[in-house]
Amino acid sequence: MTARTIPVDLFDLVIFGATGDLAQRKLLPGLFHRDEQGQIPPGARIIGTSRRAMSDAEYRTLAETAIKSHVKDINAEKLGGFLSRLFYVAAEASKDEGWPKLDAKLGEDQSRIRVFYLAVGPDLFGPICERLGRHGMVTPKSRVVVEKPIGKDGASAEAINDAVGKVFKESSIYRIDHYLGKETVQNLMALRFANALFEPLWNSRFIDHVQITVAETLGVEGRAGYYDTAGALRDMVQNHILQLLCLVAMEPPTSLDADAVRDEKLKVLKALKPIQPERMDQFIVRGQYMAGASPEGPVPGYLDELGNAQSMTETFVALRCEVGTWRWNSVPFYLRTGKRLPSRVSEIVVEFKPVPHNIFGRAAGPVSQNRLVIRLQPDEGVKLWLMIKDPGPGGMRLAHVPLDMSFAQAFNVRNPDAYERLIMDVVRGNQTLFMRRDEVATAWKWIDPILDYWKTNAEPPRSYTAGTWGPAASVALIERDGNTWQESA
Repeated sequence: MTARTIPVDLFDLVIFGATGDLAQRKLLPGLFHRDEQGQIPPGARIIGTSRRAMSDAEYRTLAETAIKSHVKDINAEKLGGFLSRLFYVAAEASKDEGWPKLDAKLGEDQSRIRVFYLAVGPDLFGPICERLGRHGMVTPKSRVVVEKPIGKDGASAEAINDAVGKVFKESSIYRIDHYLGKETVQNLMALRFANALFEPLWNSRFIDHVQITVAETLGVEGRAGYYDTAGALRDMVQNHILQLLCLVAMEPPTSLDADAVRDEKLKVLKALKPIQPERMDQFIVRGQYMAGASPEGPVPGYLDELGNAQSMTETFVALRCEVGTWRWNSVPFYLRTGKRLPSRVSEIVVEFKPVPHNIFGRAAGPVSQNRLVIRLQPDEGVKLWLMIKDPGPGGMRLAHVPLDMSFAQAFNVRNPDAYERLIMDVVRGNQTLFMRRDEVATAWKWIDPILDYWKTNAEPPRSYTAGTWGPAASVALIERDGNTWQESA
């Protein structure tokens, strides 16, 4: 089975922050892959812009280096064709320098789709959009893509959304969360809504609990300045993890239309039970890594990397939460994310309840609960753990084994990076995998009380050694309910 490539309409894509890490590591390699697969039409242009002055040729050299650093087995002819699409205009995001040149480069043709990708800090979203509007570059076919984080709290998120919304209508704003572009995340909807096997069981009668883990082996690397103003709760939970929770917990939408899907996700966010102040310490654990080991060797602690011994920023957070609906009554959702953990893995574990009565004798061994594991990275795929008879003539012995489907093996294709899919969705005008403004506001409404509690609670984050699975208190958080984190599925 092979993947189908469907071409998109003619477009111009302007990347603000075109010399930055995101552009070089994800956007340019992803766009090259789409062009290599024939999805980008002839005549489509990619225009990089940032403060740095450089020529088209110099930008193409930068892009070529970036692509060769992140893409294997490059066809030289196809790379040359892609690089010919690239142009560059220097412009100051918060000043008027360079904007007339950008306007001239885009030209007066309004039949093309225009995508403005803001691969910059959120403090520049408003100034860039204001200048795009003032210089007349926003056409009826224009779209703007904004990266997370959208604000540091609900109030700042509203201010950013107001600034962007003054220039672009809501249907033209694409708030990107690359986790939603991963193949496995979309397969979660296919598993639930296209298989009679799962949807009848997808409720509190049959599901014991749900775990969502996003673990990283890296520390803050070159992002220490940003990360210390954010922390794990803002950086990962408010957007990525809550979006994954929504897809697990939402009701079946009436269709796959963007607003039908996002309406159901919004209902989940609204149904999240607030964590009361007296339960904060019981249901939330925050941690900060100390010096320890990583797969590459010894690593320093967070405070050493940051150079600030007083920082209270969390690099790990685990939460217990509940969705207050009939479907999910009393089913705990355990959320966990952190840096400098033992392995890089993002996965959703749906643990089913045990069988009501065990007919097998003690000699057959324990009867383990069925478990559905949806792995987002590093190896995208799905495992369904079942009980079977261990083969052999020695009587009834039970074994807990997975039905395993790796997407790369099953379909024999390269798994497209999430950014490849999402950028093409922007060009198509498909907002299904992008966050709507009310989703962002409702997520912050649930997160803000936790941040406020931490401001008034002087207790520092709990320490954990780099290379371990976080503070011991995070183990107690889940074991208090008689459950256990699934470290390796």
